[in-house]
Amino acid sequence: MQRPSVTMKDVAKAAKVSVMTVSRAFNADKSVNAESRKKILAIAESLGYVFDATAANLRTQKSGFVAVTIPSINNANFAATVDAISERLAQAGLQVLLGYSGYAIDREEELIVQLLRRRPEAIVLTGGHHSPRARRLLENAGIPVIEIWELPADPLGHVVGFSNAQTMHGMVDHLVALGHKNICFVGGEETGDQRGMDRRRGFIEAMTAHGLSPEHLFAAGPAPVSMREGALAMAKLLDSFPQADAVVCVSDLIAFGALSECQRRGIGVPEDIAIGGFGAYEIAAVAHPTITTIDPQPREIGYRTAALIIDLLDPARDVAPRQRVEIDWRLLAAGSTSRRV
Repeated sequence: MQRPSVTMKDVAKAAKVSVMTVSRAFNADKSVNAESRKKILAIAESLGYVFDATAANLRTQKSGFVAVTIPSINNANFAATVDAISERLAQAGLQVLLGYSGYAIDREEELIVQLLRRRPEAIVLTGGHHSPRARRLLENAGIPVIEIWELPADPLGHVVGFSNAQTMHGMVDHLVALGHKNICFVGGEETGDQRGMDRRRGFIEAMTAHGLSPEHLFAAGPAPVSMREGALAMAKLLDSFPQADAVVCVSDLIAFGALSECQRRGIGVPEDIAIGGFGAYEIAAVAHPTITTIDPQPREIGYRTAALIIDLLDPARDVAPRQRVEIDWRLLAAGSTSRRV
């Protein structure tokens, strides 16, 4: 026979206080002093009582969670951002409700509908490219909206990110300074991953600015692109444009695949061809040679996003209606690039 669950009334009786005092203790109400709150929580713990926040949320109209969407759950950078958001929000008594879109704006749209039905206190979106319906829903949601990992031209509200195009300017500038001229780009297909397309655009703009040909563009497949697909794209590149002396890859996974294909063919990296990536993934640091990459500081994005949310939800703070927080990305030069002689 199943035992009845412990109620707040049971905790109040054991602590010799009112039910209202127990409720206030769990909600960290200042009317309950620290010593009394500690005693009540200890008694609740000993009885195995779990506070039911549902009724309290209905009274206060606060859900206690922040919705976050990411394109992929197996991307280490997005995972780091979400971890940082969760860590910082937890300190403020908030939890994260996570959903992933699979790099598809129609899937993101449905995800936004489902998340908004649960009345989050704020919503964080990875990227600034959304369907018209999703934009309307978010504009009328009445909660803070924060777009991250990009600097969209027409933001919905607040932004915490960086220019993906500028990161590729930095990588091309680095390679040109080392003497490379026949530089190629390997990325995903021109659909779905807006950040990848922005990096492709940045490559084209940078090559054009240096007076070099930007036409050597190779698609490795739809996002997210794997190491295997990076190797296959590199094989196509080497077969069709053997005079290539440097390759800019949309991610470190593609860069590692490209490096592996060069090693299979006996092509020296960086002696014969230089390779640059994006993401500062662990694989870039352990590859041989190590891979020159862009560090977008994913945890910093998460911490700054969470800090902004906490400020926005604090009625005592006067926060500007459209905050734009730019993250300083870094180029990490490593063994896969070298000076031409």
